[in-house]
Amino acid sequence: MDTVATMRDQEAAHGQDGTRLSTREAAELLGVKPETVYAYVSRGQLSSRREPGDRGSTFDAKEVAALARRNRREPGGSSPTGGDLSVRTGITLIDKDRYYFRGVDAAELAARHSYEEIAEWLWTGQLRPGVTFTAPDTAVTVARRAVNALPEHSGPTDRLRVAAVAAATVDPLRFDLSPDAVLGVARALIPTLVAALPPRRRDHRDEGPLARRLWGRLTGRNPDEASLRVLDTALGLLVDHDLAASTLAVRVAASARAHAYAAVSAGLGVLEGPLHGAASGLAHRMLLDVLDRGTAGPVIADELRAGRRIPGLGHRLYPGEDPRAGALFALLKDVPGAEPALAAARDIVSTTARHTPLHANVDLALAVLTVASGMDATAGETVFAVARTAGWIAHTLEEYEERPLRMRPSGRYVGPRPPQPLPR
Repeated sequence: MDTVATMRDQEAAHGQDGTRLSTREAAELLGVKPETVYAYVSRGQLSSRREPGDRGSTFDAKEVAALARRNRREPGGSSPTGGDLSVRTGITLIDKDRYYFRGVDAAELAARHSYEEIAEWLWTGQLRPGVTFTAPDTAVTVARRAVNALPEHSGPTDRLRVAAVAAATVDPLRFDLSPDAVLGVARALIPTLVAALPPRRRDHRDEGPLARRLWGRLTGRNPDEASLRVLDTALGLLVDHDLAASTLAVRVAASARAHAYAAVSAGLGVLEGPLHGAASGLAHRMLLDVLDRGTAGPVIADELRAGRRIPGLGHRLYPGEDPRAGALFALLKDVPGAEPALAAARDIVSTTARHTPLHANVDLALAVLTVASGMDATAGETVFAVARTAGWIAHTLEEYEERPLRMRPSGRYVGPRPPQPLPR
């Protein structure tokens, strides 16, 4: 394999004087299918050019050669067993106090486009105005049956994980990992996950944008347009956030060529941790406590006395306020009845700021929405999981284009040195 790779580099080197490569030549040098070459272009990993009169695109040979080297194990870039120390991605960039989806400001994107439109942007690099996702009846039926069989105390992530596995069982084409097939899975799986959750109102109907369908599974209150806008914006803001723990798990699964349902299930398994998707539930309970006591002071004191971090504050990737929180707080001002929860959140931030410079993160903003809308403490976790499913699919698609099983780090053994006697 190394000899073939060297030959590819040598062949590409001949074109480094400005010679352009055809799609077929680029595919051969990269060792991929021609359609994968265009996938690299859509993700910003290759640039293409079409000359007047030419029937197809051409590619810079030097750029193709560099991509071919990156796609293989390189000295200093991988562990001895082939596990990459970093992951190339063209999906999300986090830079100081802002973050971007395929180079576009994520907060501005979420302010102007629906969750479904943002998902399509992540998956394909194209916007589809007005797109909505439809759940297949067969998948919904089996997913609801599986979810309804769970114990009553089951959490939202339990239900979503079971729904994903159930939906996979009725999809005989789930092992087709081609981009078009995976996109078909994504557009059907996300609304299936929502439809599998038990509705909070008997007259709830699954129609319209995904945010409206999800609302009826989070609260029994009638939705107003301002609240629906906050929920839809939250879904769009949370769709991806670079290589969070759950996303890394998804990429490991995709690296092993697990199908998309299994990759999403891997992400849901990690998301359930209190330091990840479940963090908004802790902020929800704290907000209720502040509202009950009338002030944040004693609540913050209790958290610190117990040795706990203040939920909803601080983010390791942002020195200031989480941009997702700022975007949601601005919209929450227009939500009827949200002012008490907003005031409690401001009290929490200002009280804590007297001792440590922590800013609000998206979990606190989600908690304001869930408290103000009469939702359960677990509602934020549900929003997070549904939203992030689209991002996991984007990373799955991206990982399928990489070398299989590349995420195989080597362990550093610290146990007894062999040989040891057999245990009695």
